Amino acid sequence: MDTPKVPAAEATLRLLTALAARRSPVPAARLAEELNLPRSRTYDLLATLVAHGYVLHLEQERLYGLGPAAHELSGAYLQQEPLARLGRRVVEAMVDEVGESGHLAVLHGRDVLYVIEERARNRPGLVTDVGVRIPAHLTASGRAILAALPAAQIRALYGQAAHFTARTDVRGPSGPKELRELLVQVRRDGVARESGEVTEELASVAAVVQDHAGWPAAAVAVTFVEAATDEARRAQCEEAVRRAAEEIGRRLQGRPAGPPR
Repeated sequence: MDTPKVPAAEATLRLLTALAARRSPVPAARLAEELNLPRSRTYDLLATLVAHGYVLHLEQERLYGLGPAAHELSGAYLQQEPLARLGRRVVEAMVDEVGESGHLAVLHGRDVLYVIEERARNRPGLVTDVGVRIPAHLTASGRAILAALPAAQIRALYGQAAHFTARTDVRGPSGPKELRELLVQVRRDGVARESGEVTEELASVAAVVQDHAGWPAAAVAVTFVEAATDEARRAQCEEAVRRAAEEIGRRLQGRPAGPPR
């Protein structure tokens, strides 16, 4: 391999690539060893990345993981090209099937950013237009993504009560413990739910889209008028978001389509 013209830049990119390949934060010493970098240089590079938000330093555990800025880069890339293109027809088909509005969102720090919004006919307007950001812990899409992140990443993102806000009189989780309990339920059920926490009288269900590394790339959601939706209809929406998320994940990963179900 040719000697890089900018060694520091190459080492920085190698560090970010190594962190992106892992499901959970790691010690700096392990990164230095695996990448064959001097420890002092590794710590200096990590400190710079932490200062700019690309890496999170879990000081008590002495671990490093990807930070919100790194996820924002990923989300921006997905928004601009493959995810929006790959997911649009899937979301459109899902909306046609259930007759409710649907959307696709990615995680940006502690917010979700909506990259696809498909409005169903004769359904109320939503706040989830393309480009809108909403606190992730309040939305079904955000909860679906957060439930697929490592526990250490959740602790780093939501370590303080100030990180929890409310939009309506229906409050979501108000602290780290409540959020952890909620995410356990999401993982158990395979779908995330919210009820009036984003917009009063509306509810949503969502499922996570995973990339080739099993990382949560996005979430697909359906929103409906809660009082007009019975349990059977809600179950139909939940199954629809599961199938849509699986299909977008398949396309994102480049896997062949399975047999019709």
